[in-house]
Amino acid sequence: MNVIDHVRDMAAAGLHSNVRIISSLLLTMSTNNPELFSPSQKYQLLVYHADAIFHDKEYRNAACKYNMALQQKKVLSKTSKVRPSSTGGTTSALQAQNLPSEIEVKYKIAECYTILKLDKDAISVLEGIPSRQRTPKINMMLANLYRKAGQERSAVTSYKEVLRQCPLALDAIIGLLSLSVKGAEVASMTMDVIQSIPNLDWLSVWIKAHAFTHGGDNQRAINTICSLEKKSLLRDNVDLLVTLADVYFRAGDTKNSILKFEQAQMLDPYLIKGMDVYGYLMAREGHLEDVEVLGGRLFNISDQHAEPWVISGCHSFYSKRYSRALYLGAKAIQLNSNSVQALLLKGVALRNMGRVQEAIIHFREAMRLAPCRLDCYEGLIDCYLASNGVREAMGMANNIYKTLGANAQTLTILATVCLEDPMTQEKAKTLLDKALAQRPDYIKAVVKKAELLSREQKYEEGIALLRNTLANQSDCVLHRMLGDFLVAVNDYQEAMDQYSIALSLDPNDQKSLEGMQKMEKEESPTDATVELDGDDMEGSGEEGDLEGSDSEAVQWADQEQWFGMQ
Repeated sequence: MNVIDHVRDMAAAGLHSNVRIISSLLLTMSTNNPELFSPSQKYQLLVYHADAIFHDKEYRNAACKYNMALQQKKVLSKTSKVRPSSTGGTTSALQAQNLPSEIEVKYKIAECYTILKLDKDAISVLEGIPSRQRTPKINMMLANLYRKAGQERSAVTSYKEVLRQCPLALDAIIGLLSLSVKGAEVASMTMDVIQSIPNLDWLSVWIKAHAFTHGGDNQRAINTICSLEKKSLLRDNVDLLVTLADVYFRAGDTKNSILKFEQAQMLDPYLIKGMDVYGYLMAREGHLEDVEVLGGRLFNISDQHAEPWVISGCHSFYSKRYSRALYLGAKAIQLNSNSVQALLLKGVALRNMGRVQEAIIHFREAMRLAPCRLDCYEGLIDCYLASNGVREAMGMANNIYKTLGANAQTLTILATVCLEDPMTQEKAKTLLDKALAQRPDYIKAVVKKAELLSREQKYEEGIALLRNTLANQSDCVLHRMLGDFLVAVNDYQEAMDQYSIALSLDPNDQKSLEGMQKMEKEESPTDATVELDGDDMEGSGEEGDLEGSDSEAVQWADQEQWFGMQ
């Protein structure tokens, strides 16, 4: 047993720090005396040394050392016989068996390049491996890189090759479905394994559910996943619950989405996947204290995932600390450039900071990654409207309507744009009526219809609409709007009650607070002067808070520049 065998055994035992030290010393000895080790032994040392550096997360250094190993392998290939070394020789056949795989070394180089965001270099390295020698993990990495680069046909080919070798590679199946490959075609690639192995009959239904999801047919996806979740063998599966919660979210059903995320959390307290969407929904609903707790808990689980950064960013955004939200969103993207929620967070933060063109870039990237998520399109349309691009917004809304069909969400998006043009108010009304006919409980449609009725001063009709909706669900915005309508018809007492309910649901809802304060002033005209002085004092206090917030925002902005994340 020679020294190289000892190094190999330490590497196999996971003693990476020990391997790094000894291999460094042995490589220096080899440099000073080239005759000390044979080419094959030097190749092994370089690979083990690179592996130890990779384990220390020094990826650029590791890639360099792996490339040095490949150069040494070329020298080895030209050598017909392995020269005996002074440290004790073995037969060439035995050494050849112990040599690290050249294909594995190339995979490690690609892995380093991927982590360093050098995707083109990673693709180039993997494409240098002959197709017949590519293992499933190489094809999977290639498929993901091709997909990220927008090379969809190459990605489909690589995903299919993964399935050919491993028909139960479910992430590869999701990859194919996300690239618009038909569910029936994907299912056919797994049919043999489903028929040959007992208790796998659910897989075809699972594929169908994901096909509906990626096809934008959310209701059929929900029904299919529910049928799977009810089966005794798959009941309380965390992945299924998270998938179901995500589809409810896509369908605009916030209540059921939150419910399913909470069920998944109870089953797995260390769950990270999907928690960014859950945190966003909770922040949007005004539960900022719960969001802060959730973010802290996830940071304790792992700060190397995008989700906890997104959750903290959502907390900052809904606390109106946009610069900090921007920094946190950028950090999340740095950890996972495919995080749609991180892109959306950064997009809305940029939009609210007046950097609309930069926001548009992020929304477009989110759309590319998740073409069936309507919130990506809504963000882009909001940017167009903010920059007076009504024509662009109308084109985008019409495209969504034609592509995804006439459902409550697409009808509401199109109506939202129509409301911006005085010439298309009637069309907006028709679209909203159609949306509410399909889903009377769809809050966004109710809000837009109430806005339209307010413009037309049809207050009684607006009150009836809001009361009917609130009979089945409670929502801060709806209660506040009902309060506004009640003020318009001089029903001040109930208006005050509605504002109070709205603030109990979201204590940070500024518009409800303003409505309540305005009513208090109108109800007490004799104390107007006193109240005004009090308000002025409160206002100055708020201004002080805002100044503190601005100074904090500058600090976060400085951090953004420091990390190069703007």
